[in-house]
Amino acid sequence: MKFEEFQKSLDASSPPPHLSGYLQSLWYDAKGNWNRSHEIIQDIEDKTAAWIHAYLHRKEGDIGNADYWYRRADKKRPGVTSDEEWETIVKELL
Repeated sequence: MKFEEFQKSLDASSPPPHLSGYLQSLWYDAKGNWNRSHEIIQDIEDKTAAWIHAYLHRKEGDIGNADYWYRRADKKRPGVTSDEEWETIVKELL
């Protein structure tokens, strides 16, 4: 799937069935369902999930918690908008 296709899938009421948990989480976040996005990602324990977890808490405004998750992901909080970070993560995972 290409980024443009992923973006177009946001017009649907549910994510494409073949998406990884990571991309499902980001899909729900883009749809405005932060809670569902967080539920999905909090059950995955690896560095990629930690990055998405960090992004979600940064978007939420909980910077202390976000920084904890960035450290778990071996990343630093980026100096870009949350929308730009979302796009970066999605493109890396596709």
